[in-house]
Amino acid sequence: MDQQKLRTLVFEKTGVRIDIDDPIFALVALNEAVLAEAVERHVELLDDATADLADQVQALQESGSLCHFSKAAGERPAPAALVAAPPAAIHAQPLREKRIIAIAGGAALLCAFVVLAGQALLLRPAPAPAAAVVANELTPAQSAALREGEKLAAIVAKLDPKTRAVIAAEMQKP
Repeated sequence: MDQQKLRTLVFEKTGVRIDIDDPIFALVALNEAVLAEAVERHVELLDDATADLADQVQALQESGSLCHFSKAAGERPAPAALVAAPPAAIHAQPLREKRIIAIAGGAALLCAFVVLAGQALLLRPAPAPAAAVVANELTPAQSAALREGEKLAAIVAKLDPKTRAVIAAEMQKP
């Protein structure tokens, strides 16, 4: 995580400058850790699916539904020679092709599901943080002004109605 690059990117996109010591970088590190864990889980799922698919292919080859590849003596491993399928399997060719297509389709659906699930998990927008209201204490000057206002209100209440009306009218002016 290059903090300078992140600072520049945030400034270019939003115009907001952030310091290296800003707590937002802790969130970025947390996000990276969660992302790494999710990627590890997906890699494990893909490895398991690949192993299952390899086991299915091996079982199909052993049952004679698929052709086997073998090496001739002294031959390099890269060019493999195709060994012919047994004659009884020739009549079952359409059934084998349908099985192969079904396995390939299942593998494609599994991969698509894993990709879409990963996107759904990783690309969720973060919920907006709740607004925090912090109650500050009154300054001594504010406390004194409140006490003085309460005294004035008590004094005005003792005046005659005509004077109170004049004071109320004066208070309504800007």
